[in-house]
Amino acid sequence: MGMIDHVTEPEIETGRMGALARITLQRPSARNAITIAMRAEIAGMIPKWARDPQVYALVIRSAVPGVFSAGGDVREIVALAAQEPFLVRRALADEYMLNWLLECFSKPTVSLIDGPVMGTGVGISIYGTHRVAGERYAFAMPETRLGLFPDDGVAHALARLPDGIGMYLGLTGRSIDRADALHLGLATHCIAAAHHEAISAALADAQPVDPLLDGLHEDPGPAAIDTWREVIARCFCADDVAGICARLAAETGSAGQWAAAVLVELAARSPLALAVTFRHIREAAARDLRQTLTLDYRLAAGMIEGHDFAEGVRAALIEKDNAPRWRPATLSDVSPGMVERLFHPFASSDELVLPTRQEMQAARV
Repeated sequence: MGMIDHVTEPEIETGRMGALARITLQRPSARNAITIAMRAEIAGMIPKWARDPQVYALVIRSAVPGVFSAGGDVREIVALAAQEPFLVRRALADEYMLNWLLECFSKPTVSLIDGPVMGTGVGISIYGTHRVAGERYAFAMPETRLGLFPDDGVAHALARLPDGIGMYLGLTGRSIDRADALHLGLATHCIAAAHHEAISAALADAQPVDPLLDGLHEDPGPAAIDTWREVIARCFCADDVAGICARLAAETGSAGQWAAAVLVELAARSPLALAVTFRHIREAAARDLRQTLTLDYRLAAGMIEGHDFAEGVRAALIEKDNAPRWRPATLSDVSPGMVERLFHPFASSDELVLPTRQEMQAARV
């Protein structure tokens, strides 16, 4: 018998079907964690589709059942930081430029999400015109668990959620389902996954996207987050993370039990990441998305070059001991200067410079 060649399936497929451009994530071994190469392929195709008069719409979806994307491939970034750290900043710049490219893309973009959507997965879907949640949808930005902060411009969206909910989601990294996401505007439609292929086929025939999705939308039921909305508003609108923790500790009754569980989760997160996340979300309310992405670059570069990111990835994903040794170890040890240094501007030549929206539109992206 001869040797059998094992053909490696591509981790992402991009292509056309009629009037529809398609991006399909298909990296099951890593729950569609998005690599530098996968981002580069998406970034290379978007301008071509923007300029192609035969393309009516774009669909972003997963070929892995029950998963949209677990986020960016943080193992890849940790390895790159250890071996070729100068390439980390290039990778970050490319990631945030892709977010901006997707935001400025001029055609209907439909993300069909049936499963977890986290981190970079949020970053490639949240800027589309339509975000369709299947029955297994689950949104989370769990970066503080990894010694990082919610990046990809998502602080801009979190800052605009009501009643401290964005701060709650950003600090804790907790997951919400599709009823919550629809209620908060993070999803635009709830449509069972059984219809997702038919949606693609209809868009390939250039059927108008809004009547199509509106006609298939289903009521997901009440938003579970409303159960705790008042206590979230009481606690997560404090003036700093320590104040949030103090307010959580002061809750009583059923709200006290819920708050105690939240406190346990916050205590396991990187204290520095919590402080950075708090300030970033709080200040993002006064920033536009382009400004937020520029600051994401500054913050991510500084934090990845520090201690907690590699340590968080080690504890959560590599050795999986779930016992990170954070530096600083406690919130009280995080000084204002530590946070300020991360927010402080780089030299102008080292900053991320994104084209204006007008420049992007003039370039027909």
